[in-house]
Amino acid sequence: MVSLMQSRLRPVFSVIAGLALTALLMAISGYNVPEALSALWIGATGIVAGAALGANQVPLGSNAHLDTFILAQALSQVTPLLLTGLAVAIGLRAGLFNIGAQGQMTVGALAAAAAGIAGAGFPPVIHVPIALAAGMAAGALWGAPVGFLKGVRGVHEVLTTIMLNYAAEDITSYLVTHNLKDPTDMAPQTRLIANSAHLPLLIARSNLSAGILIALPMALCASLLLRKTAIGFRIRTVGQSPVAARTAGINVPGTYTLTMAICGAMAGLAGAIQVLGIQYRFTVGTAANYGFDGIAVALLAGEGGLALCISSLFFGALAGGVSYLQLQ
Repeated sequence: MVSLMQSRLRPVFSVIAGLALTALLMAISGYNVPEALSALWIGATGIVAGAALGANQVPLGSNAHLDTFILAQALSQVTPLLLTGLAVAIGLRAGLFNIGAQGQMTVGALAAAAAGIAGAGFPPVIHVPIALAAGMAAGALWGAPVGFLKGVRGVHEVLTTIMLNYAAEDITSYLVTHNLKDPTDMAPQTRLIANSAHLPLLIARSNLSAGILIALPMALCASLLLRKTAIGFRIRTVGQSPVAARTAGINVPGTYTLTMAICGAMAGLAGAIQVLGIQYRFTVGTAANYGFDGIAVALLAGEGGLALCISSLFFGALAGGVSYLQLQ
């Protein structure tokens, strides 16, 4: 019981220590720490001191209000962080360190953009699922070879995922400056996707789309997959001991391949949601650093599931707070 409590409190202590060190560095640099932390809090939660005045402001008593736009901007960061965190966490359960979520998200975003452009004329109820599926399929195809090479040839997944990250960046950059480039713009980007492929916004003029309503159930499904299914049993068994799993008759190379395909699908879905819900086209840098941030999300969460949702919520709030802090 004591060790369990320690394992759960360790991330909390890590966060507190990180914030304390940040405050110390700001104080040494001559910044107003209380004002900075106040701005960080506002950007992370949307809770602002003072009476509500605008249309997006919800009263919280007489001395504070909730700015739904600021909160929506922070929550919009949760979706890619949660899905890339899943892409890393699922791999960890199989003993695989997936550093390739960045590349998997990138190719997923481009595939979703291509589907969003090509399916013009489809009704939204068909077009949106097709574009999302295209992103997941592209990510899965980018991740599966990593597991195959690991299982068949013993090639370490860190090496192959790093190389595939560069390949994804270079290939997509080439395509959006040549074959898939928007002919009406000089920027390296695709044309805008059709309106029928847009994910609806939950808060007007914000970046918070219905993608978060896809990401949260996906985390639940991933948890159930790992804990309650035969596939999840094979993944966990291989992660604990590949030798014992092979002795028990489990196809270790096949499990590695399937695991990395699932990881890639999660990251590809993150890229698809970014395109369909925020940018409405693919541009160089669509994946930002979400693939790498997902590593921190997964490592802080540990077991995944609810902890992964909480971890991605924390990092999303932190990202929103930092953006607002920089504006101030």
